[in-house]
Amino acid sequence: MIRSINAVKAPLRRLLMTKSHLEVPSYGKVIQGSKYTPEYAQYLRLPNGEVGSFFHDVPLDLDREQQTVNMVVEISRWTNAKFEISRNRPFNPIIQDQKNGKVRFVDNIFPSHGFIHNYGAIPQTWEDPTVESSHEGVRGIKGDNDPLDCCEIGSSVLSMGDVKKVKILGSLALIDNGELDWKVLVIDVNDPLASKINNIDDIEIHFPNLLEATRNWFRDYKIPTGKPPNEFAFDGQYRGLTETMNVIQECHGSWRKLLRDSETNDSLPQIVRAGSGVVIKPEELPDAPVPKAVGTWHFIKKEKD
Repeated sequence: MIRSINAVKAPLRRLLMTKSHLEVPSYGKVIQGSKYTPEYAQYLRLPNGEVGSFFHDVPLDLDREQQTVNMVVEISRWTNAKFEISRNRPFNPIIQDQKNGKVRFVDNIFPSHGFIHNYGAIPQTWEDPTVESSHEGVRGIKGDNDPLDCCEIGSSVLSMGDVKKVKILGSLALIDNGELDWKVLVIDVNDPLASKINNIDDIEIHFPNLLEATRNWFRDYKIPTGKPPNEFAFDGQYRGLTETMNVIQECHGSWRKLLRDSETNDSLPQIVRAGSGVVIKPEELPDAPVPKAVGTWHFIKKEKD
């Protein structure tokens, strides 16, 4: 009888451990200013009410066996505003990127509208701009000074500031203005298809044409602004799961280096984070109007082989 009870309890314990592993703490958001203006900022509120950093206070929580990691959602799928974790503001809130003093939106490239993924960052990672990469295939290229980017491909449209546990599937090595800018493909662990998708090959089976569309989008998204197509390392070929997890681990090591070096180098990202009991009160204002030009559809001619 005792043996039978233990036999039942053992898998139950494993199930509860797995469920616990897939959960993330209940983070909150503190919003200040009007969306689509330079003053807008969304801060991370920790479970204790203290303000934290999306960059530094959300744990990486990389699990190679489960192939999971944490993701901070910066941009919802099908939207155009280019939101990102701030490098330069204390506590690294999510803000809208600016160019020439104006907030930035990405163009719609036929047949897509805005970003084609839930787009975000992997916390506690950093693509180091001070040293050349030693990673096979991208040696000699420096990082873009940001956390690792990730593209969530699941069925739900996620919200800015969400912290999600995601399954790692593979990656694409973008070269943007001569800087290394990895794009890690992931899927929310709670997505209905998450249990069926474990790698790049599975993406092609269950999401046919998504890999090609993703590569084309990152290649072309700056063309409407007059810039040339982006380039890729590895001839644009996706990298597998093991290599991608190694990249994440390496960038986590670079993040630890950032925490050490930023105290003596003012050009590096802010590392102010939770621990001093700082609380920020919300001061959310109505959204600013989105420029009409953001709705324009752009058509890119395909280059002949």
